[in-house]
This record gives sequence, C-alpha cells and structure tokens, in this order.
Amino acid sequence: MEKTANNLSGKEKKLLRQLYWRSFTLYSAVTPSKQGASGVSYAMQPFLDEFYPVAEERCQAMVRQMAYFNTNVAMYPFILGITASMEKENHLKTDFNVDSINAVKTSLMGPLAGIGDSVFWGVLRTIAAGVAVSLAQSGNVLAPIVFLLLFNIPVQFLRWQGGKLGYTLGSTYISSLYENGMINILTKAAGVVGLMMVGAMSSQMVKLDIKWNMMMDGEVVMKTQEMLDQIFVGILPLSVTLVCFYLLKKKNVSINVLIVGLILLGILLSVTGIA
Repeated sequence: MEKTANNLSGKEKKLLRQLYWRSFTLYSAVTPSKQGASGVSYAMQPFLDEFYPVAEERCQAMVRQMAYFNTNVAMYPFILGITASMEKENHLKTDFNVDSINAVKTSLMGPLAGIGDSVFWGVLRTIAAGVAVSLAQSGNVLAPIVFLLLFNIPVQFLRWQGGKLGYTLGSTYISSLYENGMINILTKAAGVVGLMMVGAMSSQMVKLDIKWNMMMDGEVVMKTQEMLDQIFVGILPLSVTLVCFYLLKKKNVSINVLIVGLILLGILLSVTGIA
C-alpha cells in the first residue's frame, strides 16, 4: 500500500515533528568544508537512533550525514524527509546501496536551492516587502509584522509539509526503484548531478587572478591572466581545487591545515603583487 501522510505510524509522525523543529539549526554551526552538515546530522539524529539500535551502525550513519550540505532553508526539510526514508530502507534491507543516500541528497540540494532562492528570496520576499512598505508609508505600525507573516507563513507551511512529503515519497518510490533494480542507476545519475553541482560551486567560489604581467621597456607586453584564460578559463582556481582535493583525500591533510595554508598563500601572493 502506498504510504501517505495520513497512514504514518504515531512514531513516524513524532520523528517528523522532531525533524521539523531540528531543521531550524541547519546553519547554526557552519564550517567552510561542511557548511550545514552538523545541522543535517542533528536533524537526522532521532531517525538514526530509531533505525540503528546497534551502536556501530548508528555511528556509521552519523558519519554519513556529516557530508557537505548547502541548500535553501525552505526546501531543506523535503531533502531531510527523503534522506530519512532512505536510511529506513537501508535499515530494512541488508543489501541496500548505502552510497545512494548521500548521492541523492547531494543531487537534490543544488537544484532545490536554485528554486527556493528564486521563489522565496527573489519573489515572495519582494512581494511581502512591497506590501509592508506601503503600510509603513501610510503610518501603519503593523507593517513589520505583516512582512514577517506574509513571508514566513508560506515558508513554514512548505517546510512542515515538505518533510512529510519527502518521507512518504521516499518510502514509496525508493522501495519501488530498489525492487525494479533501478536504484543503482539512480545512484549513478544522482552522483553525476552532484559532481556537476560541486564543480559549478567551485568555479564560482574559488578565485585566483594573476596580476603579474610581463614587462619590456616599461610597457606591458603580455598580460598573464589573459594568456592563461586563452589556454583554459579558470585554470588556476581549478588547479588549486584539485591540489586541495589531492592533499585532503590522498595525503590525509587536515582541512584546518589546508585553510590556514590557503590563507597564508593568499597573503603571500597579495604582498608580492603576484595575485
């Protein structure tokens, strides 16, 4: 029977309520390497405690939920709901593909962040602000409260329903995908989407432009950055990203060491005028 929000067990409803309230902590402890991962782990903890009574399995699940995560806060509970349903399937099926959990989670956070940012930050906030400003100009002291209500009521409704929808959809369709043998295809596709998203984020967030140019008789004869862009646009940021990834994954260099090293490298390049 297809699972819906109406036929969830009492325990599942309680877990979903905990998920909703805990989801507010997504960005309460942000780190450069994990972003909101600690918030995800905290929100998922009641489900992990329920599904994994064995301490070793529960610890593995907790580590799994500490993967990098960054998305729009309004769409976030939907992803949590799907993730919780996949953890449940992993608990019930001994041969479940564990890699699919983070693959699906990573593939969803990018597209849903784009939708959420456009709809809620770009459209809804603007409309709410417009109404509130009109009230404020007319001297209505309730203008700030109207703004908060117009913006937060739709957001919180979506957050509340999104968690339940993600959990019920996940319980139904992920089981079907698993039974049809499509879960491995889903995992591979989600992994590709996730890699594309991470690659796009790297190209936008990692910046390194060379200011040093080749001079002759006091005149610039070659602009280094333009020459590099002709060879491969973004070759230096990509090289820095790949080197950091190599040191992190292959040499087990601490993320804190990498952060400090990049800060010192940036200061050195800036002082010397190279970048």
